Amino acid sequence: MNQNSKRCGFVAIIGAPNAGKSTLLNALIGTKVSIVTHKAQTTRRRILGILPVEQTQIIFVDTPGLFSPQKVFEKNMVDSAISGLLDADIGLLLVDVSKKNLDHVTKLLELLPKQHPPLALILNKIDLVEKPRLLSISEKLNARGNFEQTFMISALKNSGLSAILSFLSERVPEGPWHFPEDQLTNLTDRQHASEVVREKLFLALHDELPYGLTVATENWEAFKDGSVKLSLTIYVEREQHKPIILGKNGSKIKHIGKQARVELEHLWGHPVHLFLNVKVKEQWTKRPELYSSLGVEMDN
Repeated sequence: MNQNSKRCGFVAIIGAPNAGKSTLLNALIGTKVSIVTHKAQTTRRRILGILPVEQTQIIFVDTPGLFSPQKVFEKNMVDSAISGLLDADIGLLLVDVSKKNLDHVTKLLELLPKQHPPLALILNKIDLVEKPRLLSISEKLNARGNFEQTFMISALKNSGLSAILSFLSERVPEGPWHFPEDQLTNLTDRQHASEVVREKLFLALHDELPYGLTVATENWEAFKDGSVKLSLTIYVEREQHKPIILGKNGSKIKHIGKQARVELEHLWGHPVHLFLNVKVKEQWTKRPELYSSLGVEMDN
């Protein structure tokens, strides 16, 4: 093989909800491309993180969490995650080793089609467990799944990531790069704005409400001074959800809007004028035909 030949490939990051997939993606790319919250099922769309490693372009795919779905919306998210893996050249199965019970990993493996790309096992949050337990987990999971290699990391502390990149840079196929060298993600600014607002909503709200809301960027206006004005709509499933988001005298939505604006200004490097509205779309999670119009993208 010519040492100067380029390589390019897709690497799907899969795992249970809250395993740390988005945290890992952001750590590998070196900047925030995927939103992160403490709530499960934060990731809903297939987000790409694009990283050049010398002559290799690695395209990471952040997927929704894998679990046994019960509802229409959940099934669409799981289907999207499996589709992301099947379209990839290799998959990274991320496991949170700090969990006391890892039986769910076996069930997760059973969700995968028999024919799927090669998998590497990534044991995450290793700083939270003792070494004997870590080695035991590795042995048990390798006995259950056919993994090309096992990596032990702490995504939050950027520990162990270079070994993954070295492995992938040699593992993805030869071929031309799919994206410009300076492109970090597939998200447009409009999509990025809606994702950031949704992250702030998830962090501010509790219980089940976040899973019944979505955010769509409706209007975008750029000005000569470099600033932008954008209006986003937060869609909820029930009328009684609106006051929860708005808060007393609109205090909660103002707080959410301020947090989102500050982050977007930091990301984009120019002033942002952000306006948020809340609308009801009855039972939208049960109506896949509405997903696209509400800013929800399920690639499957």
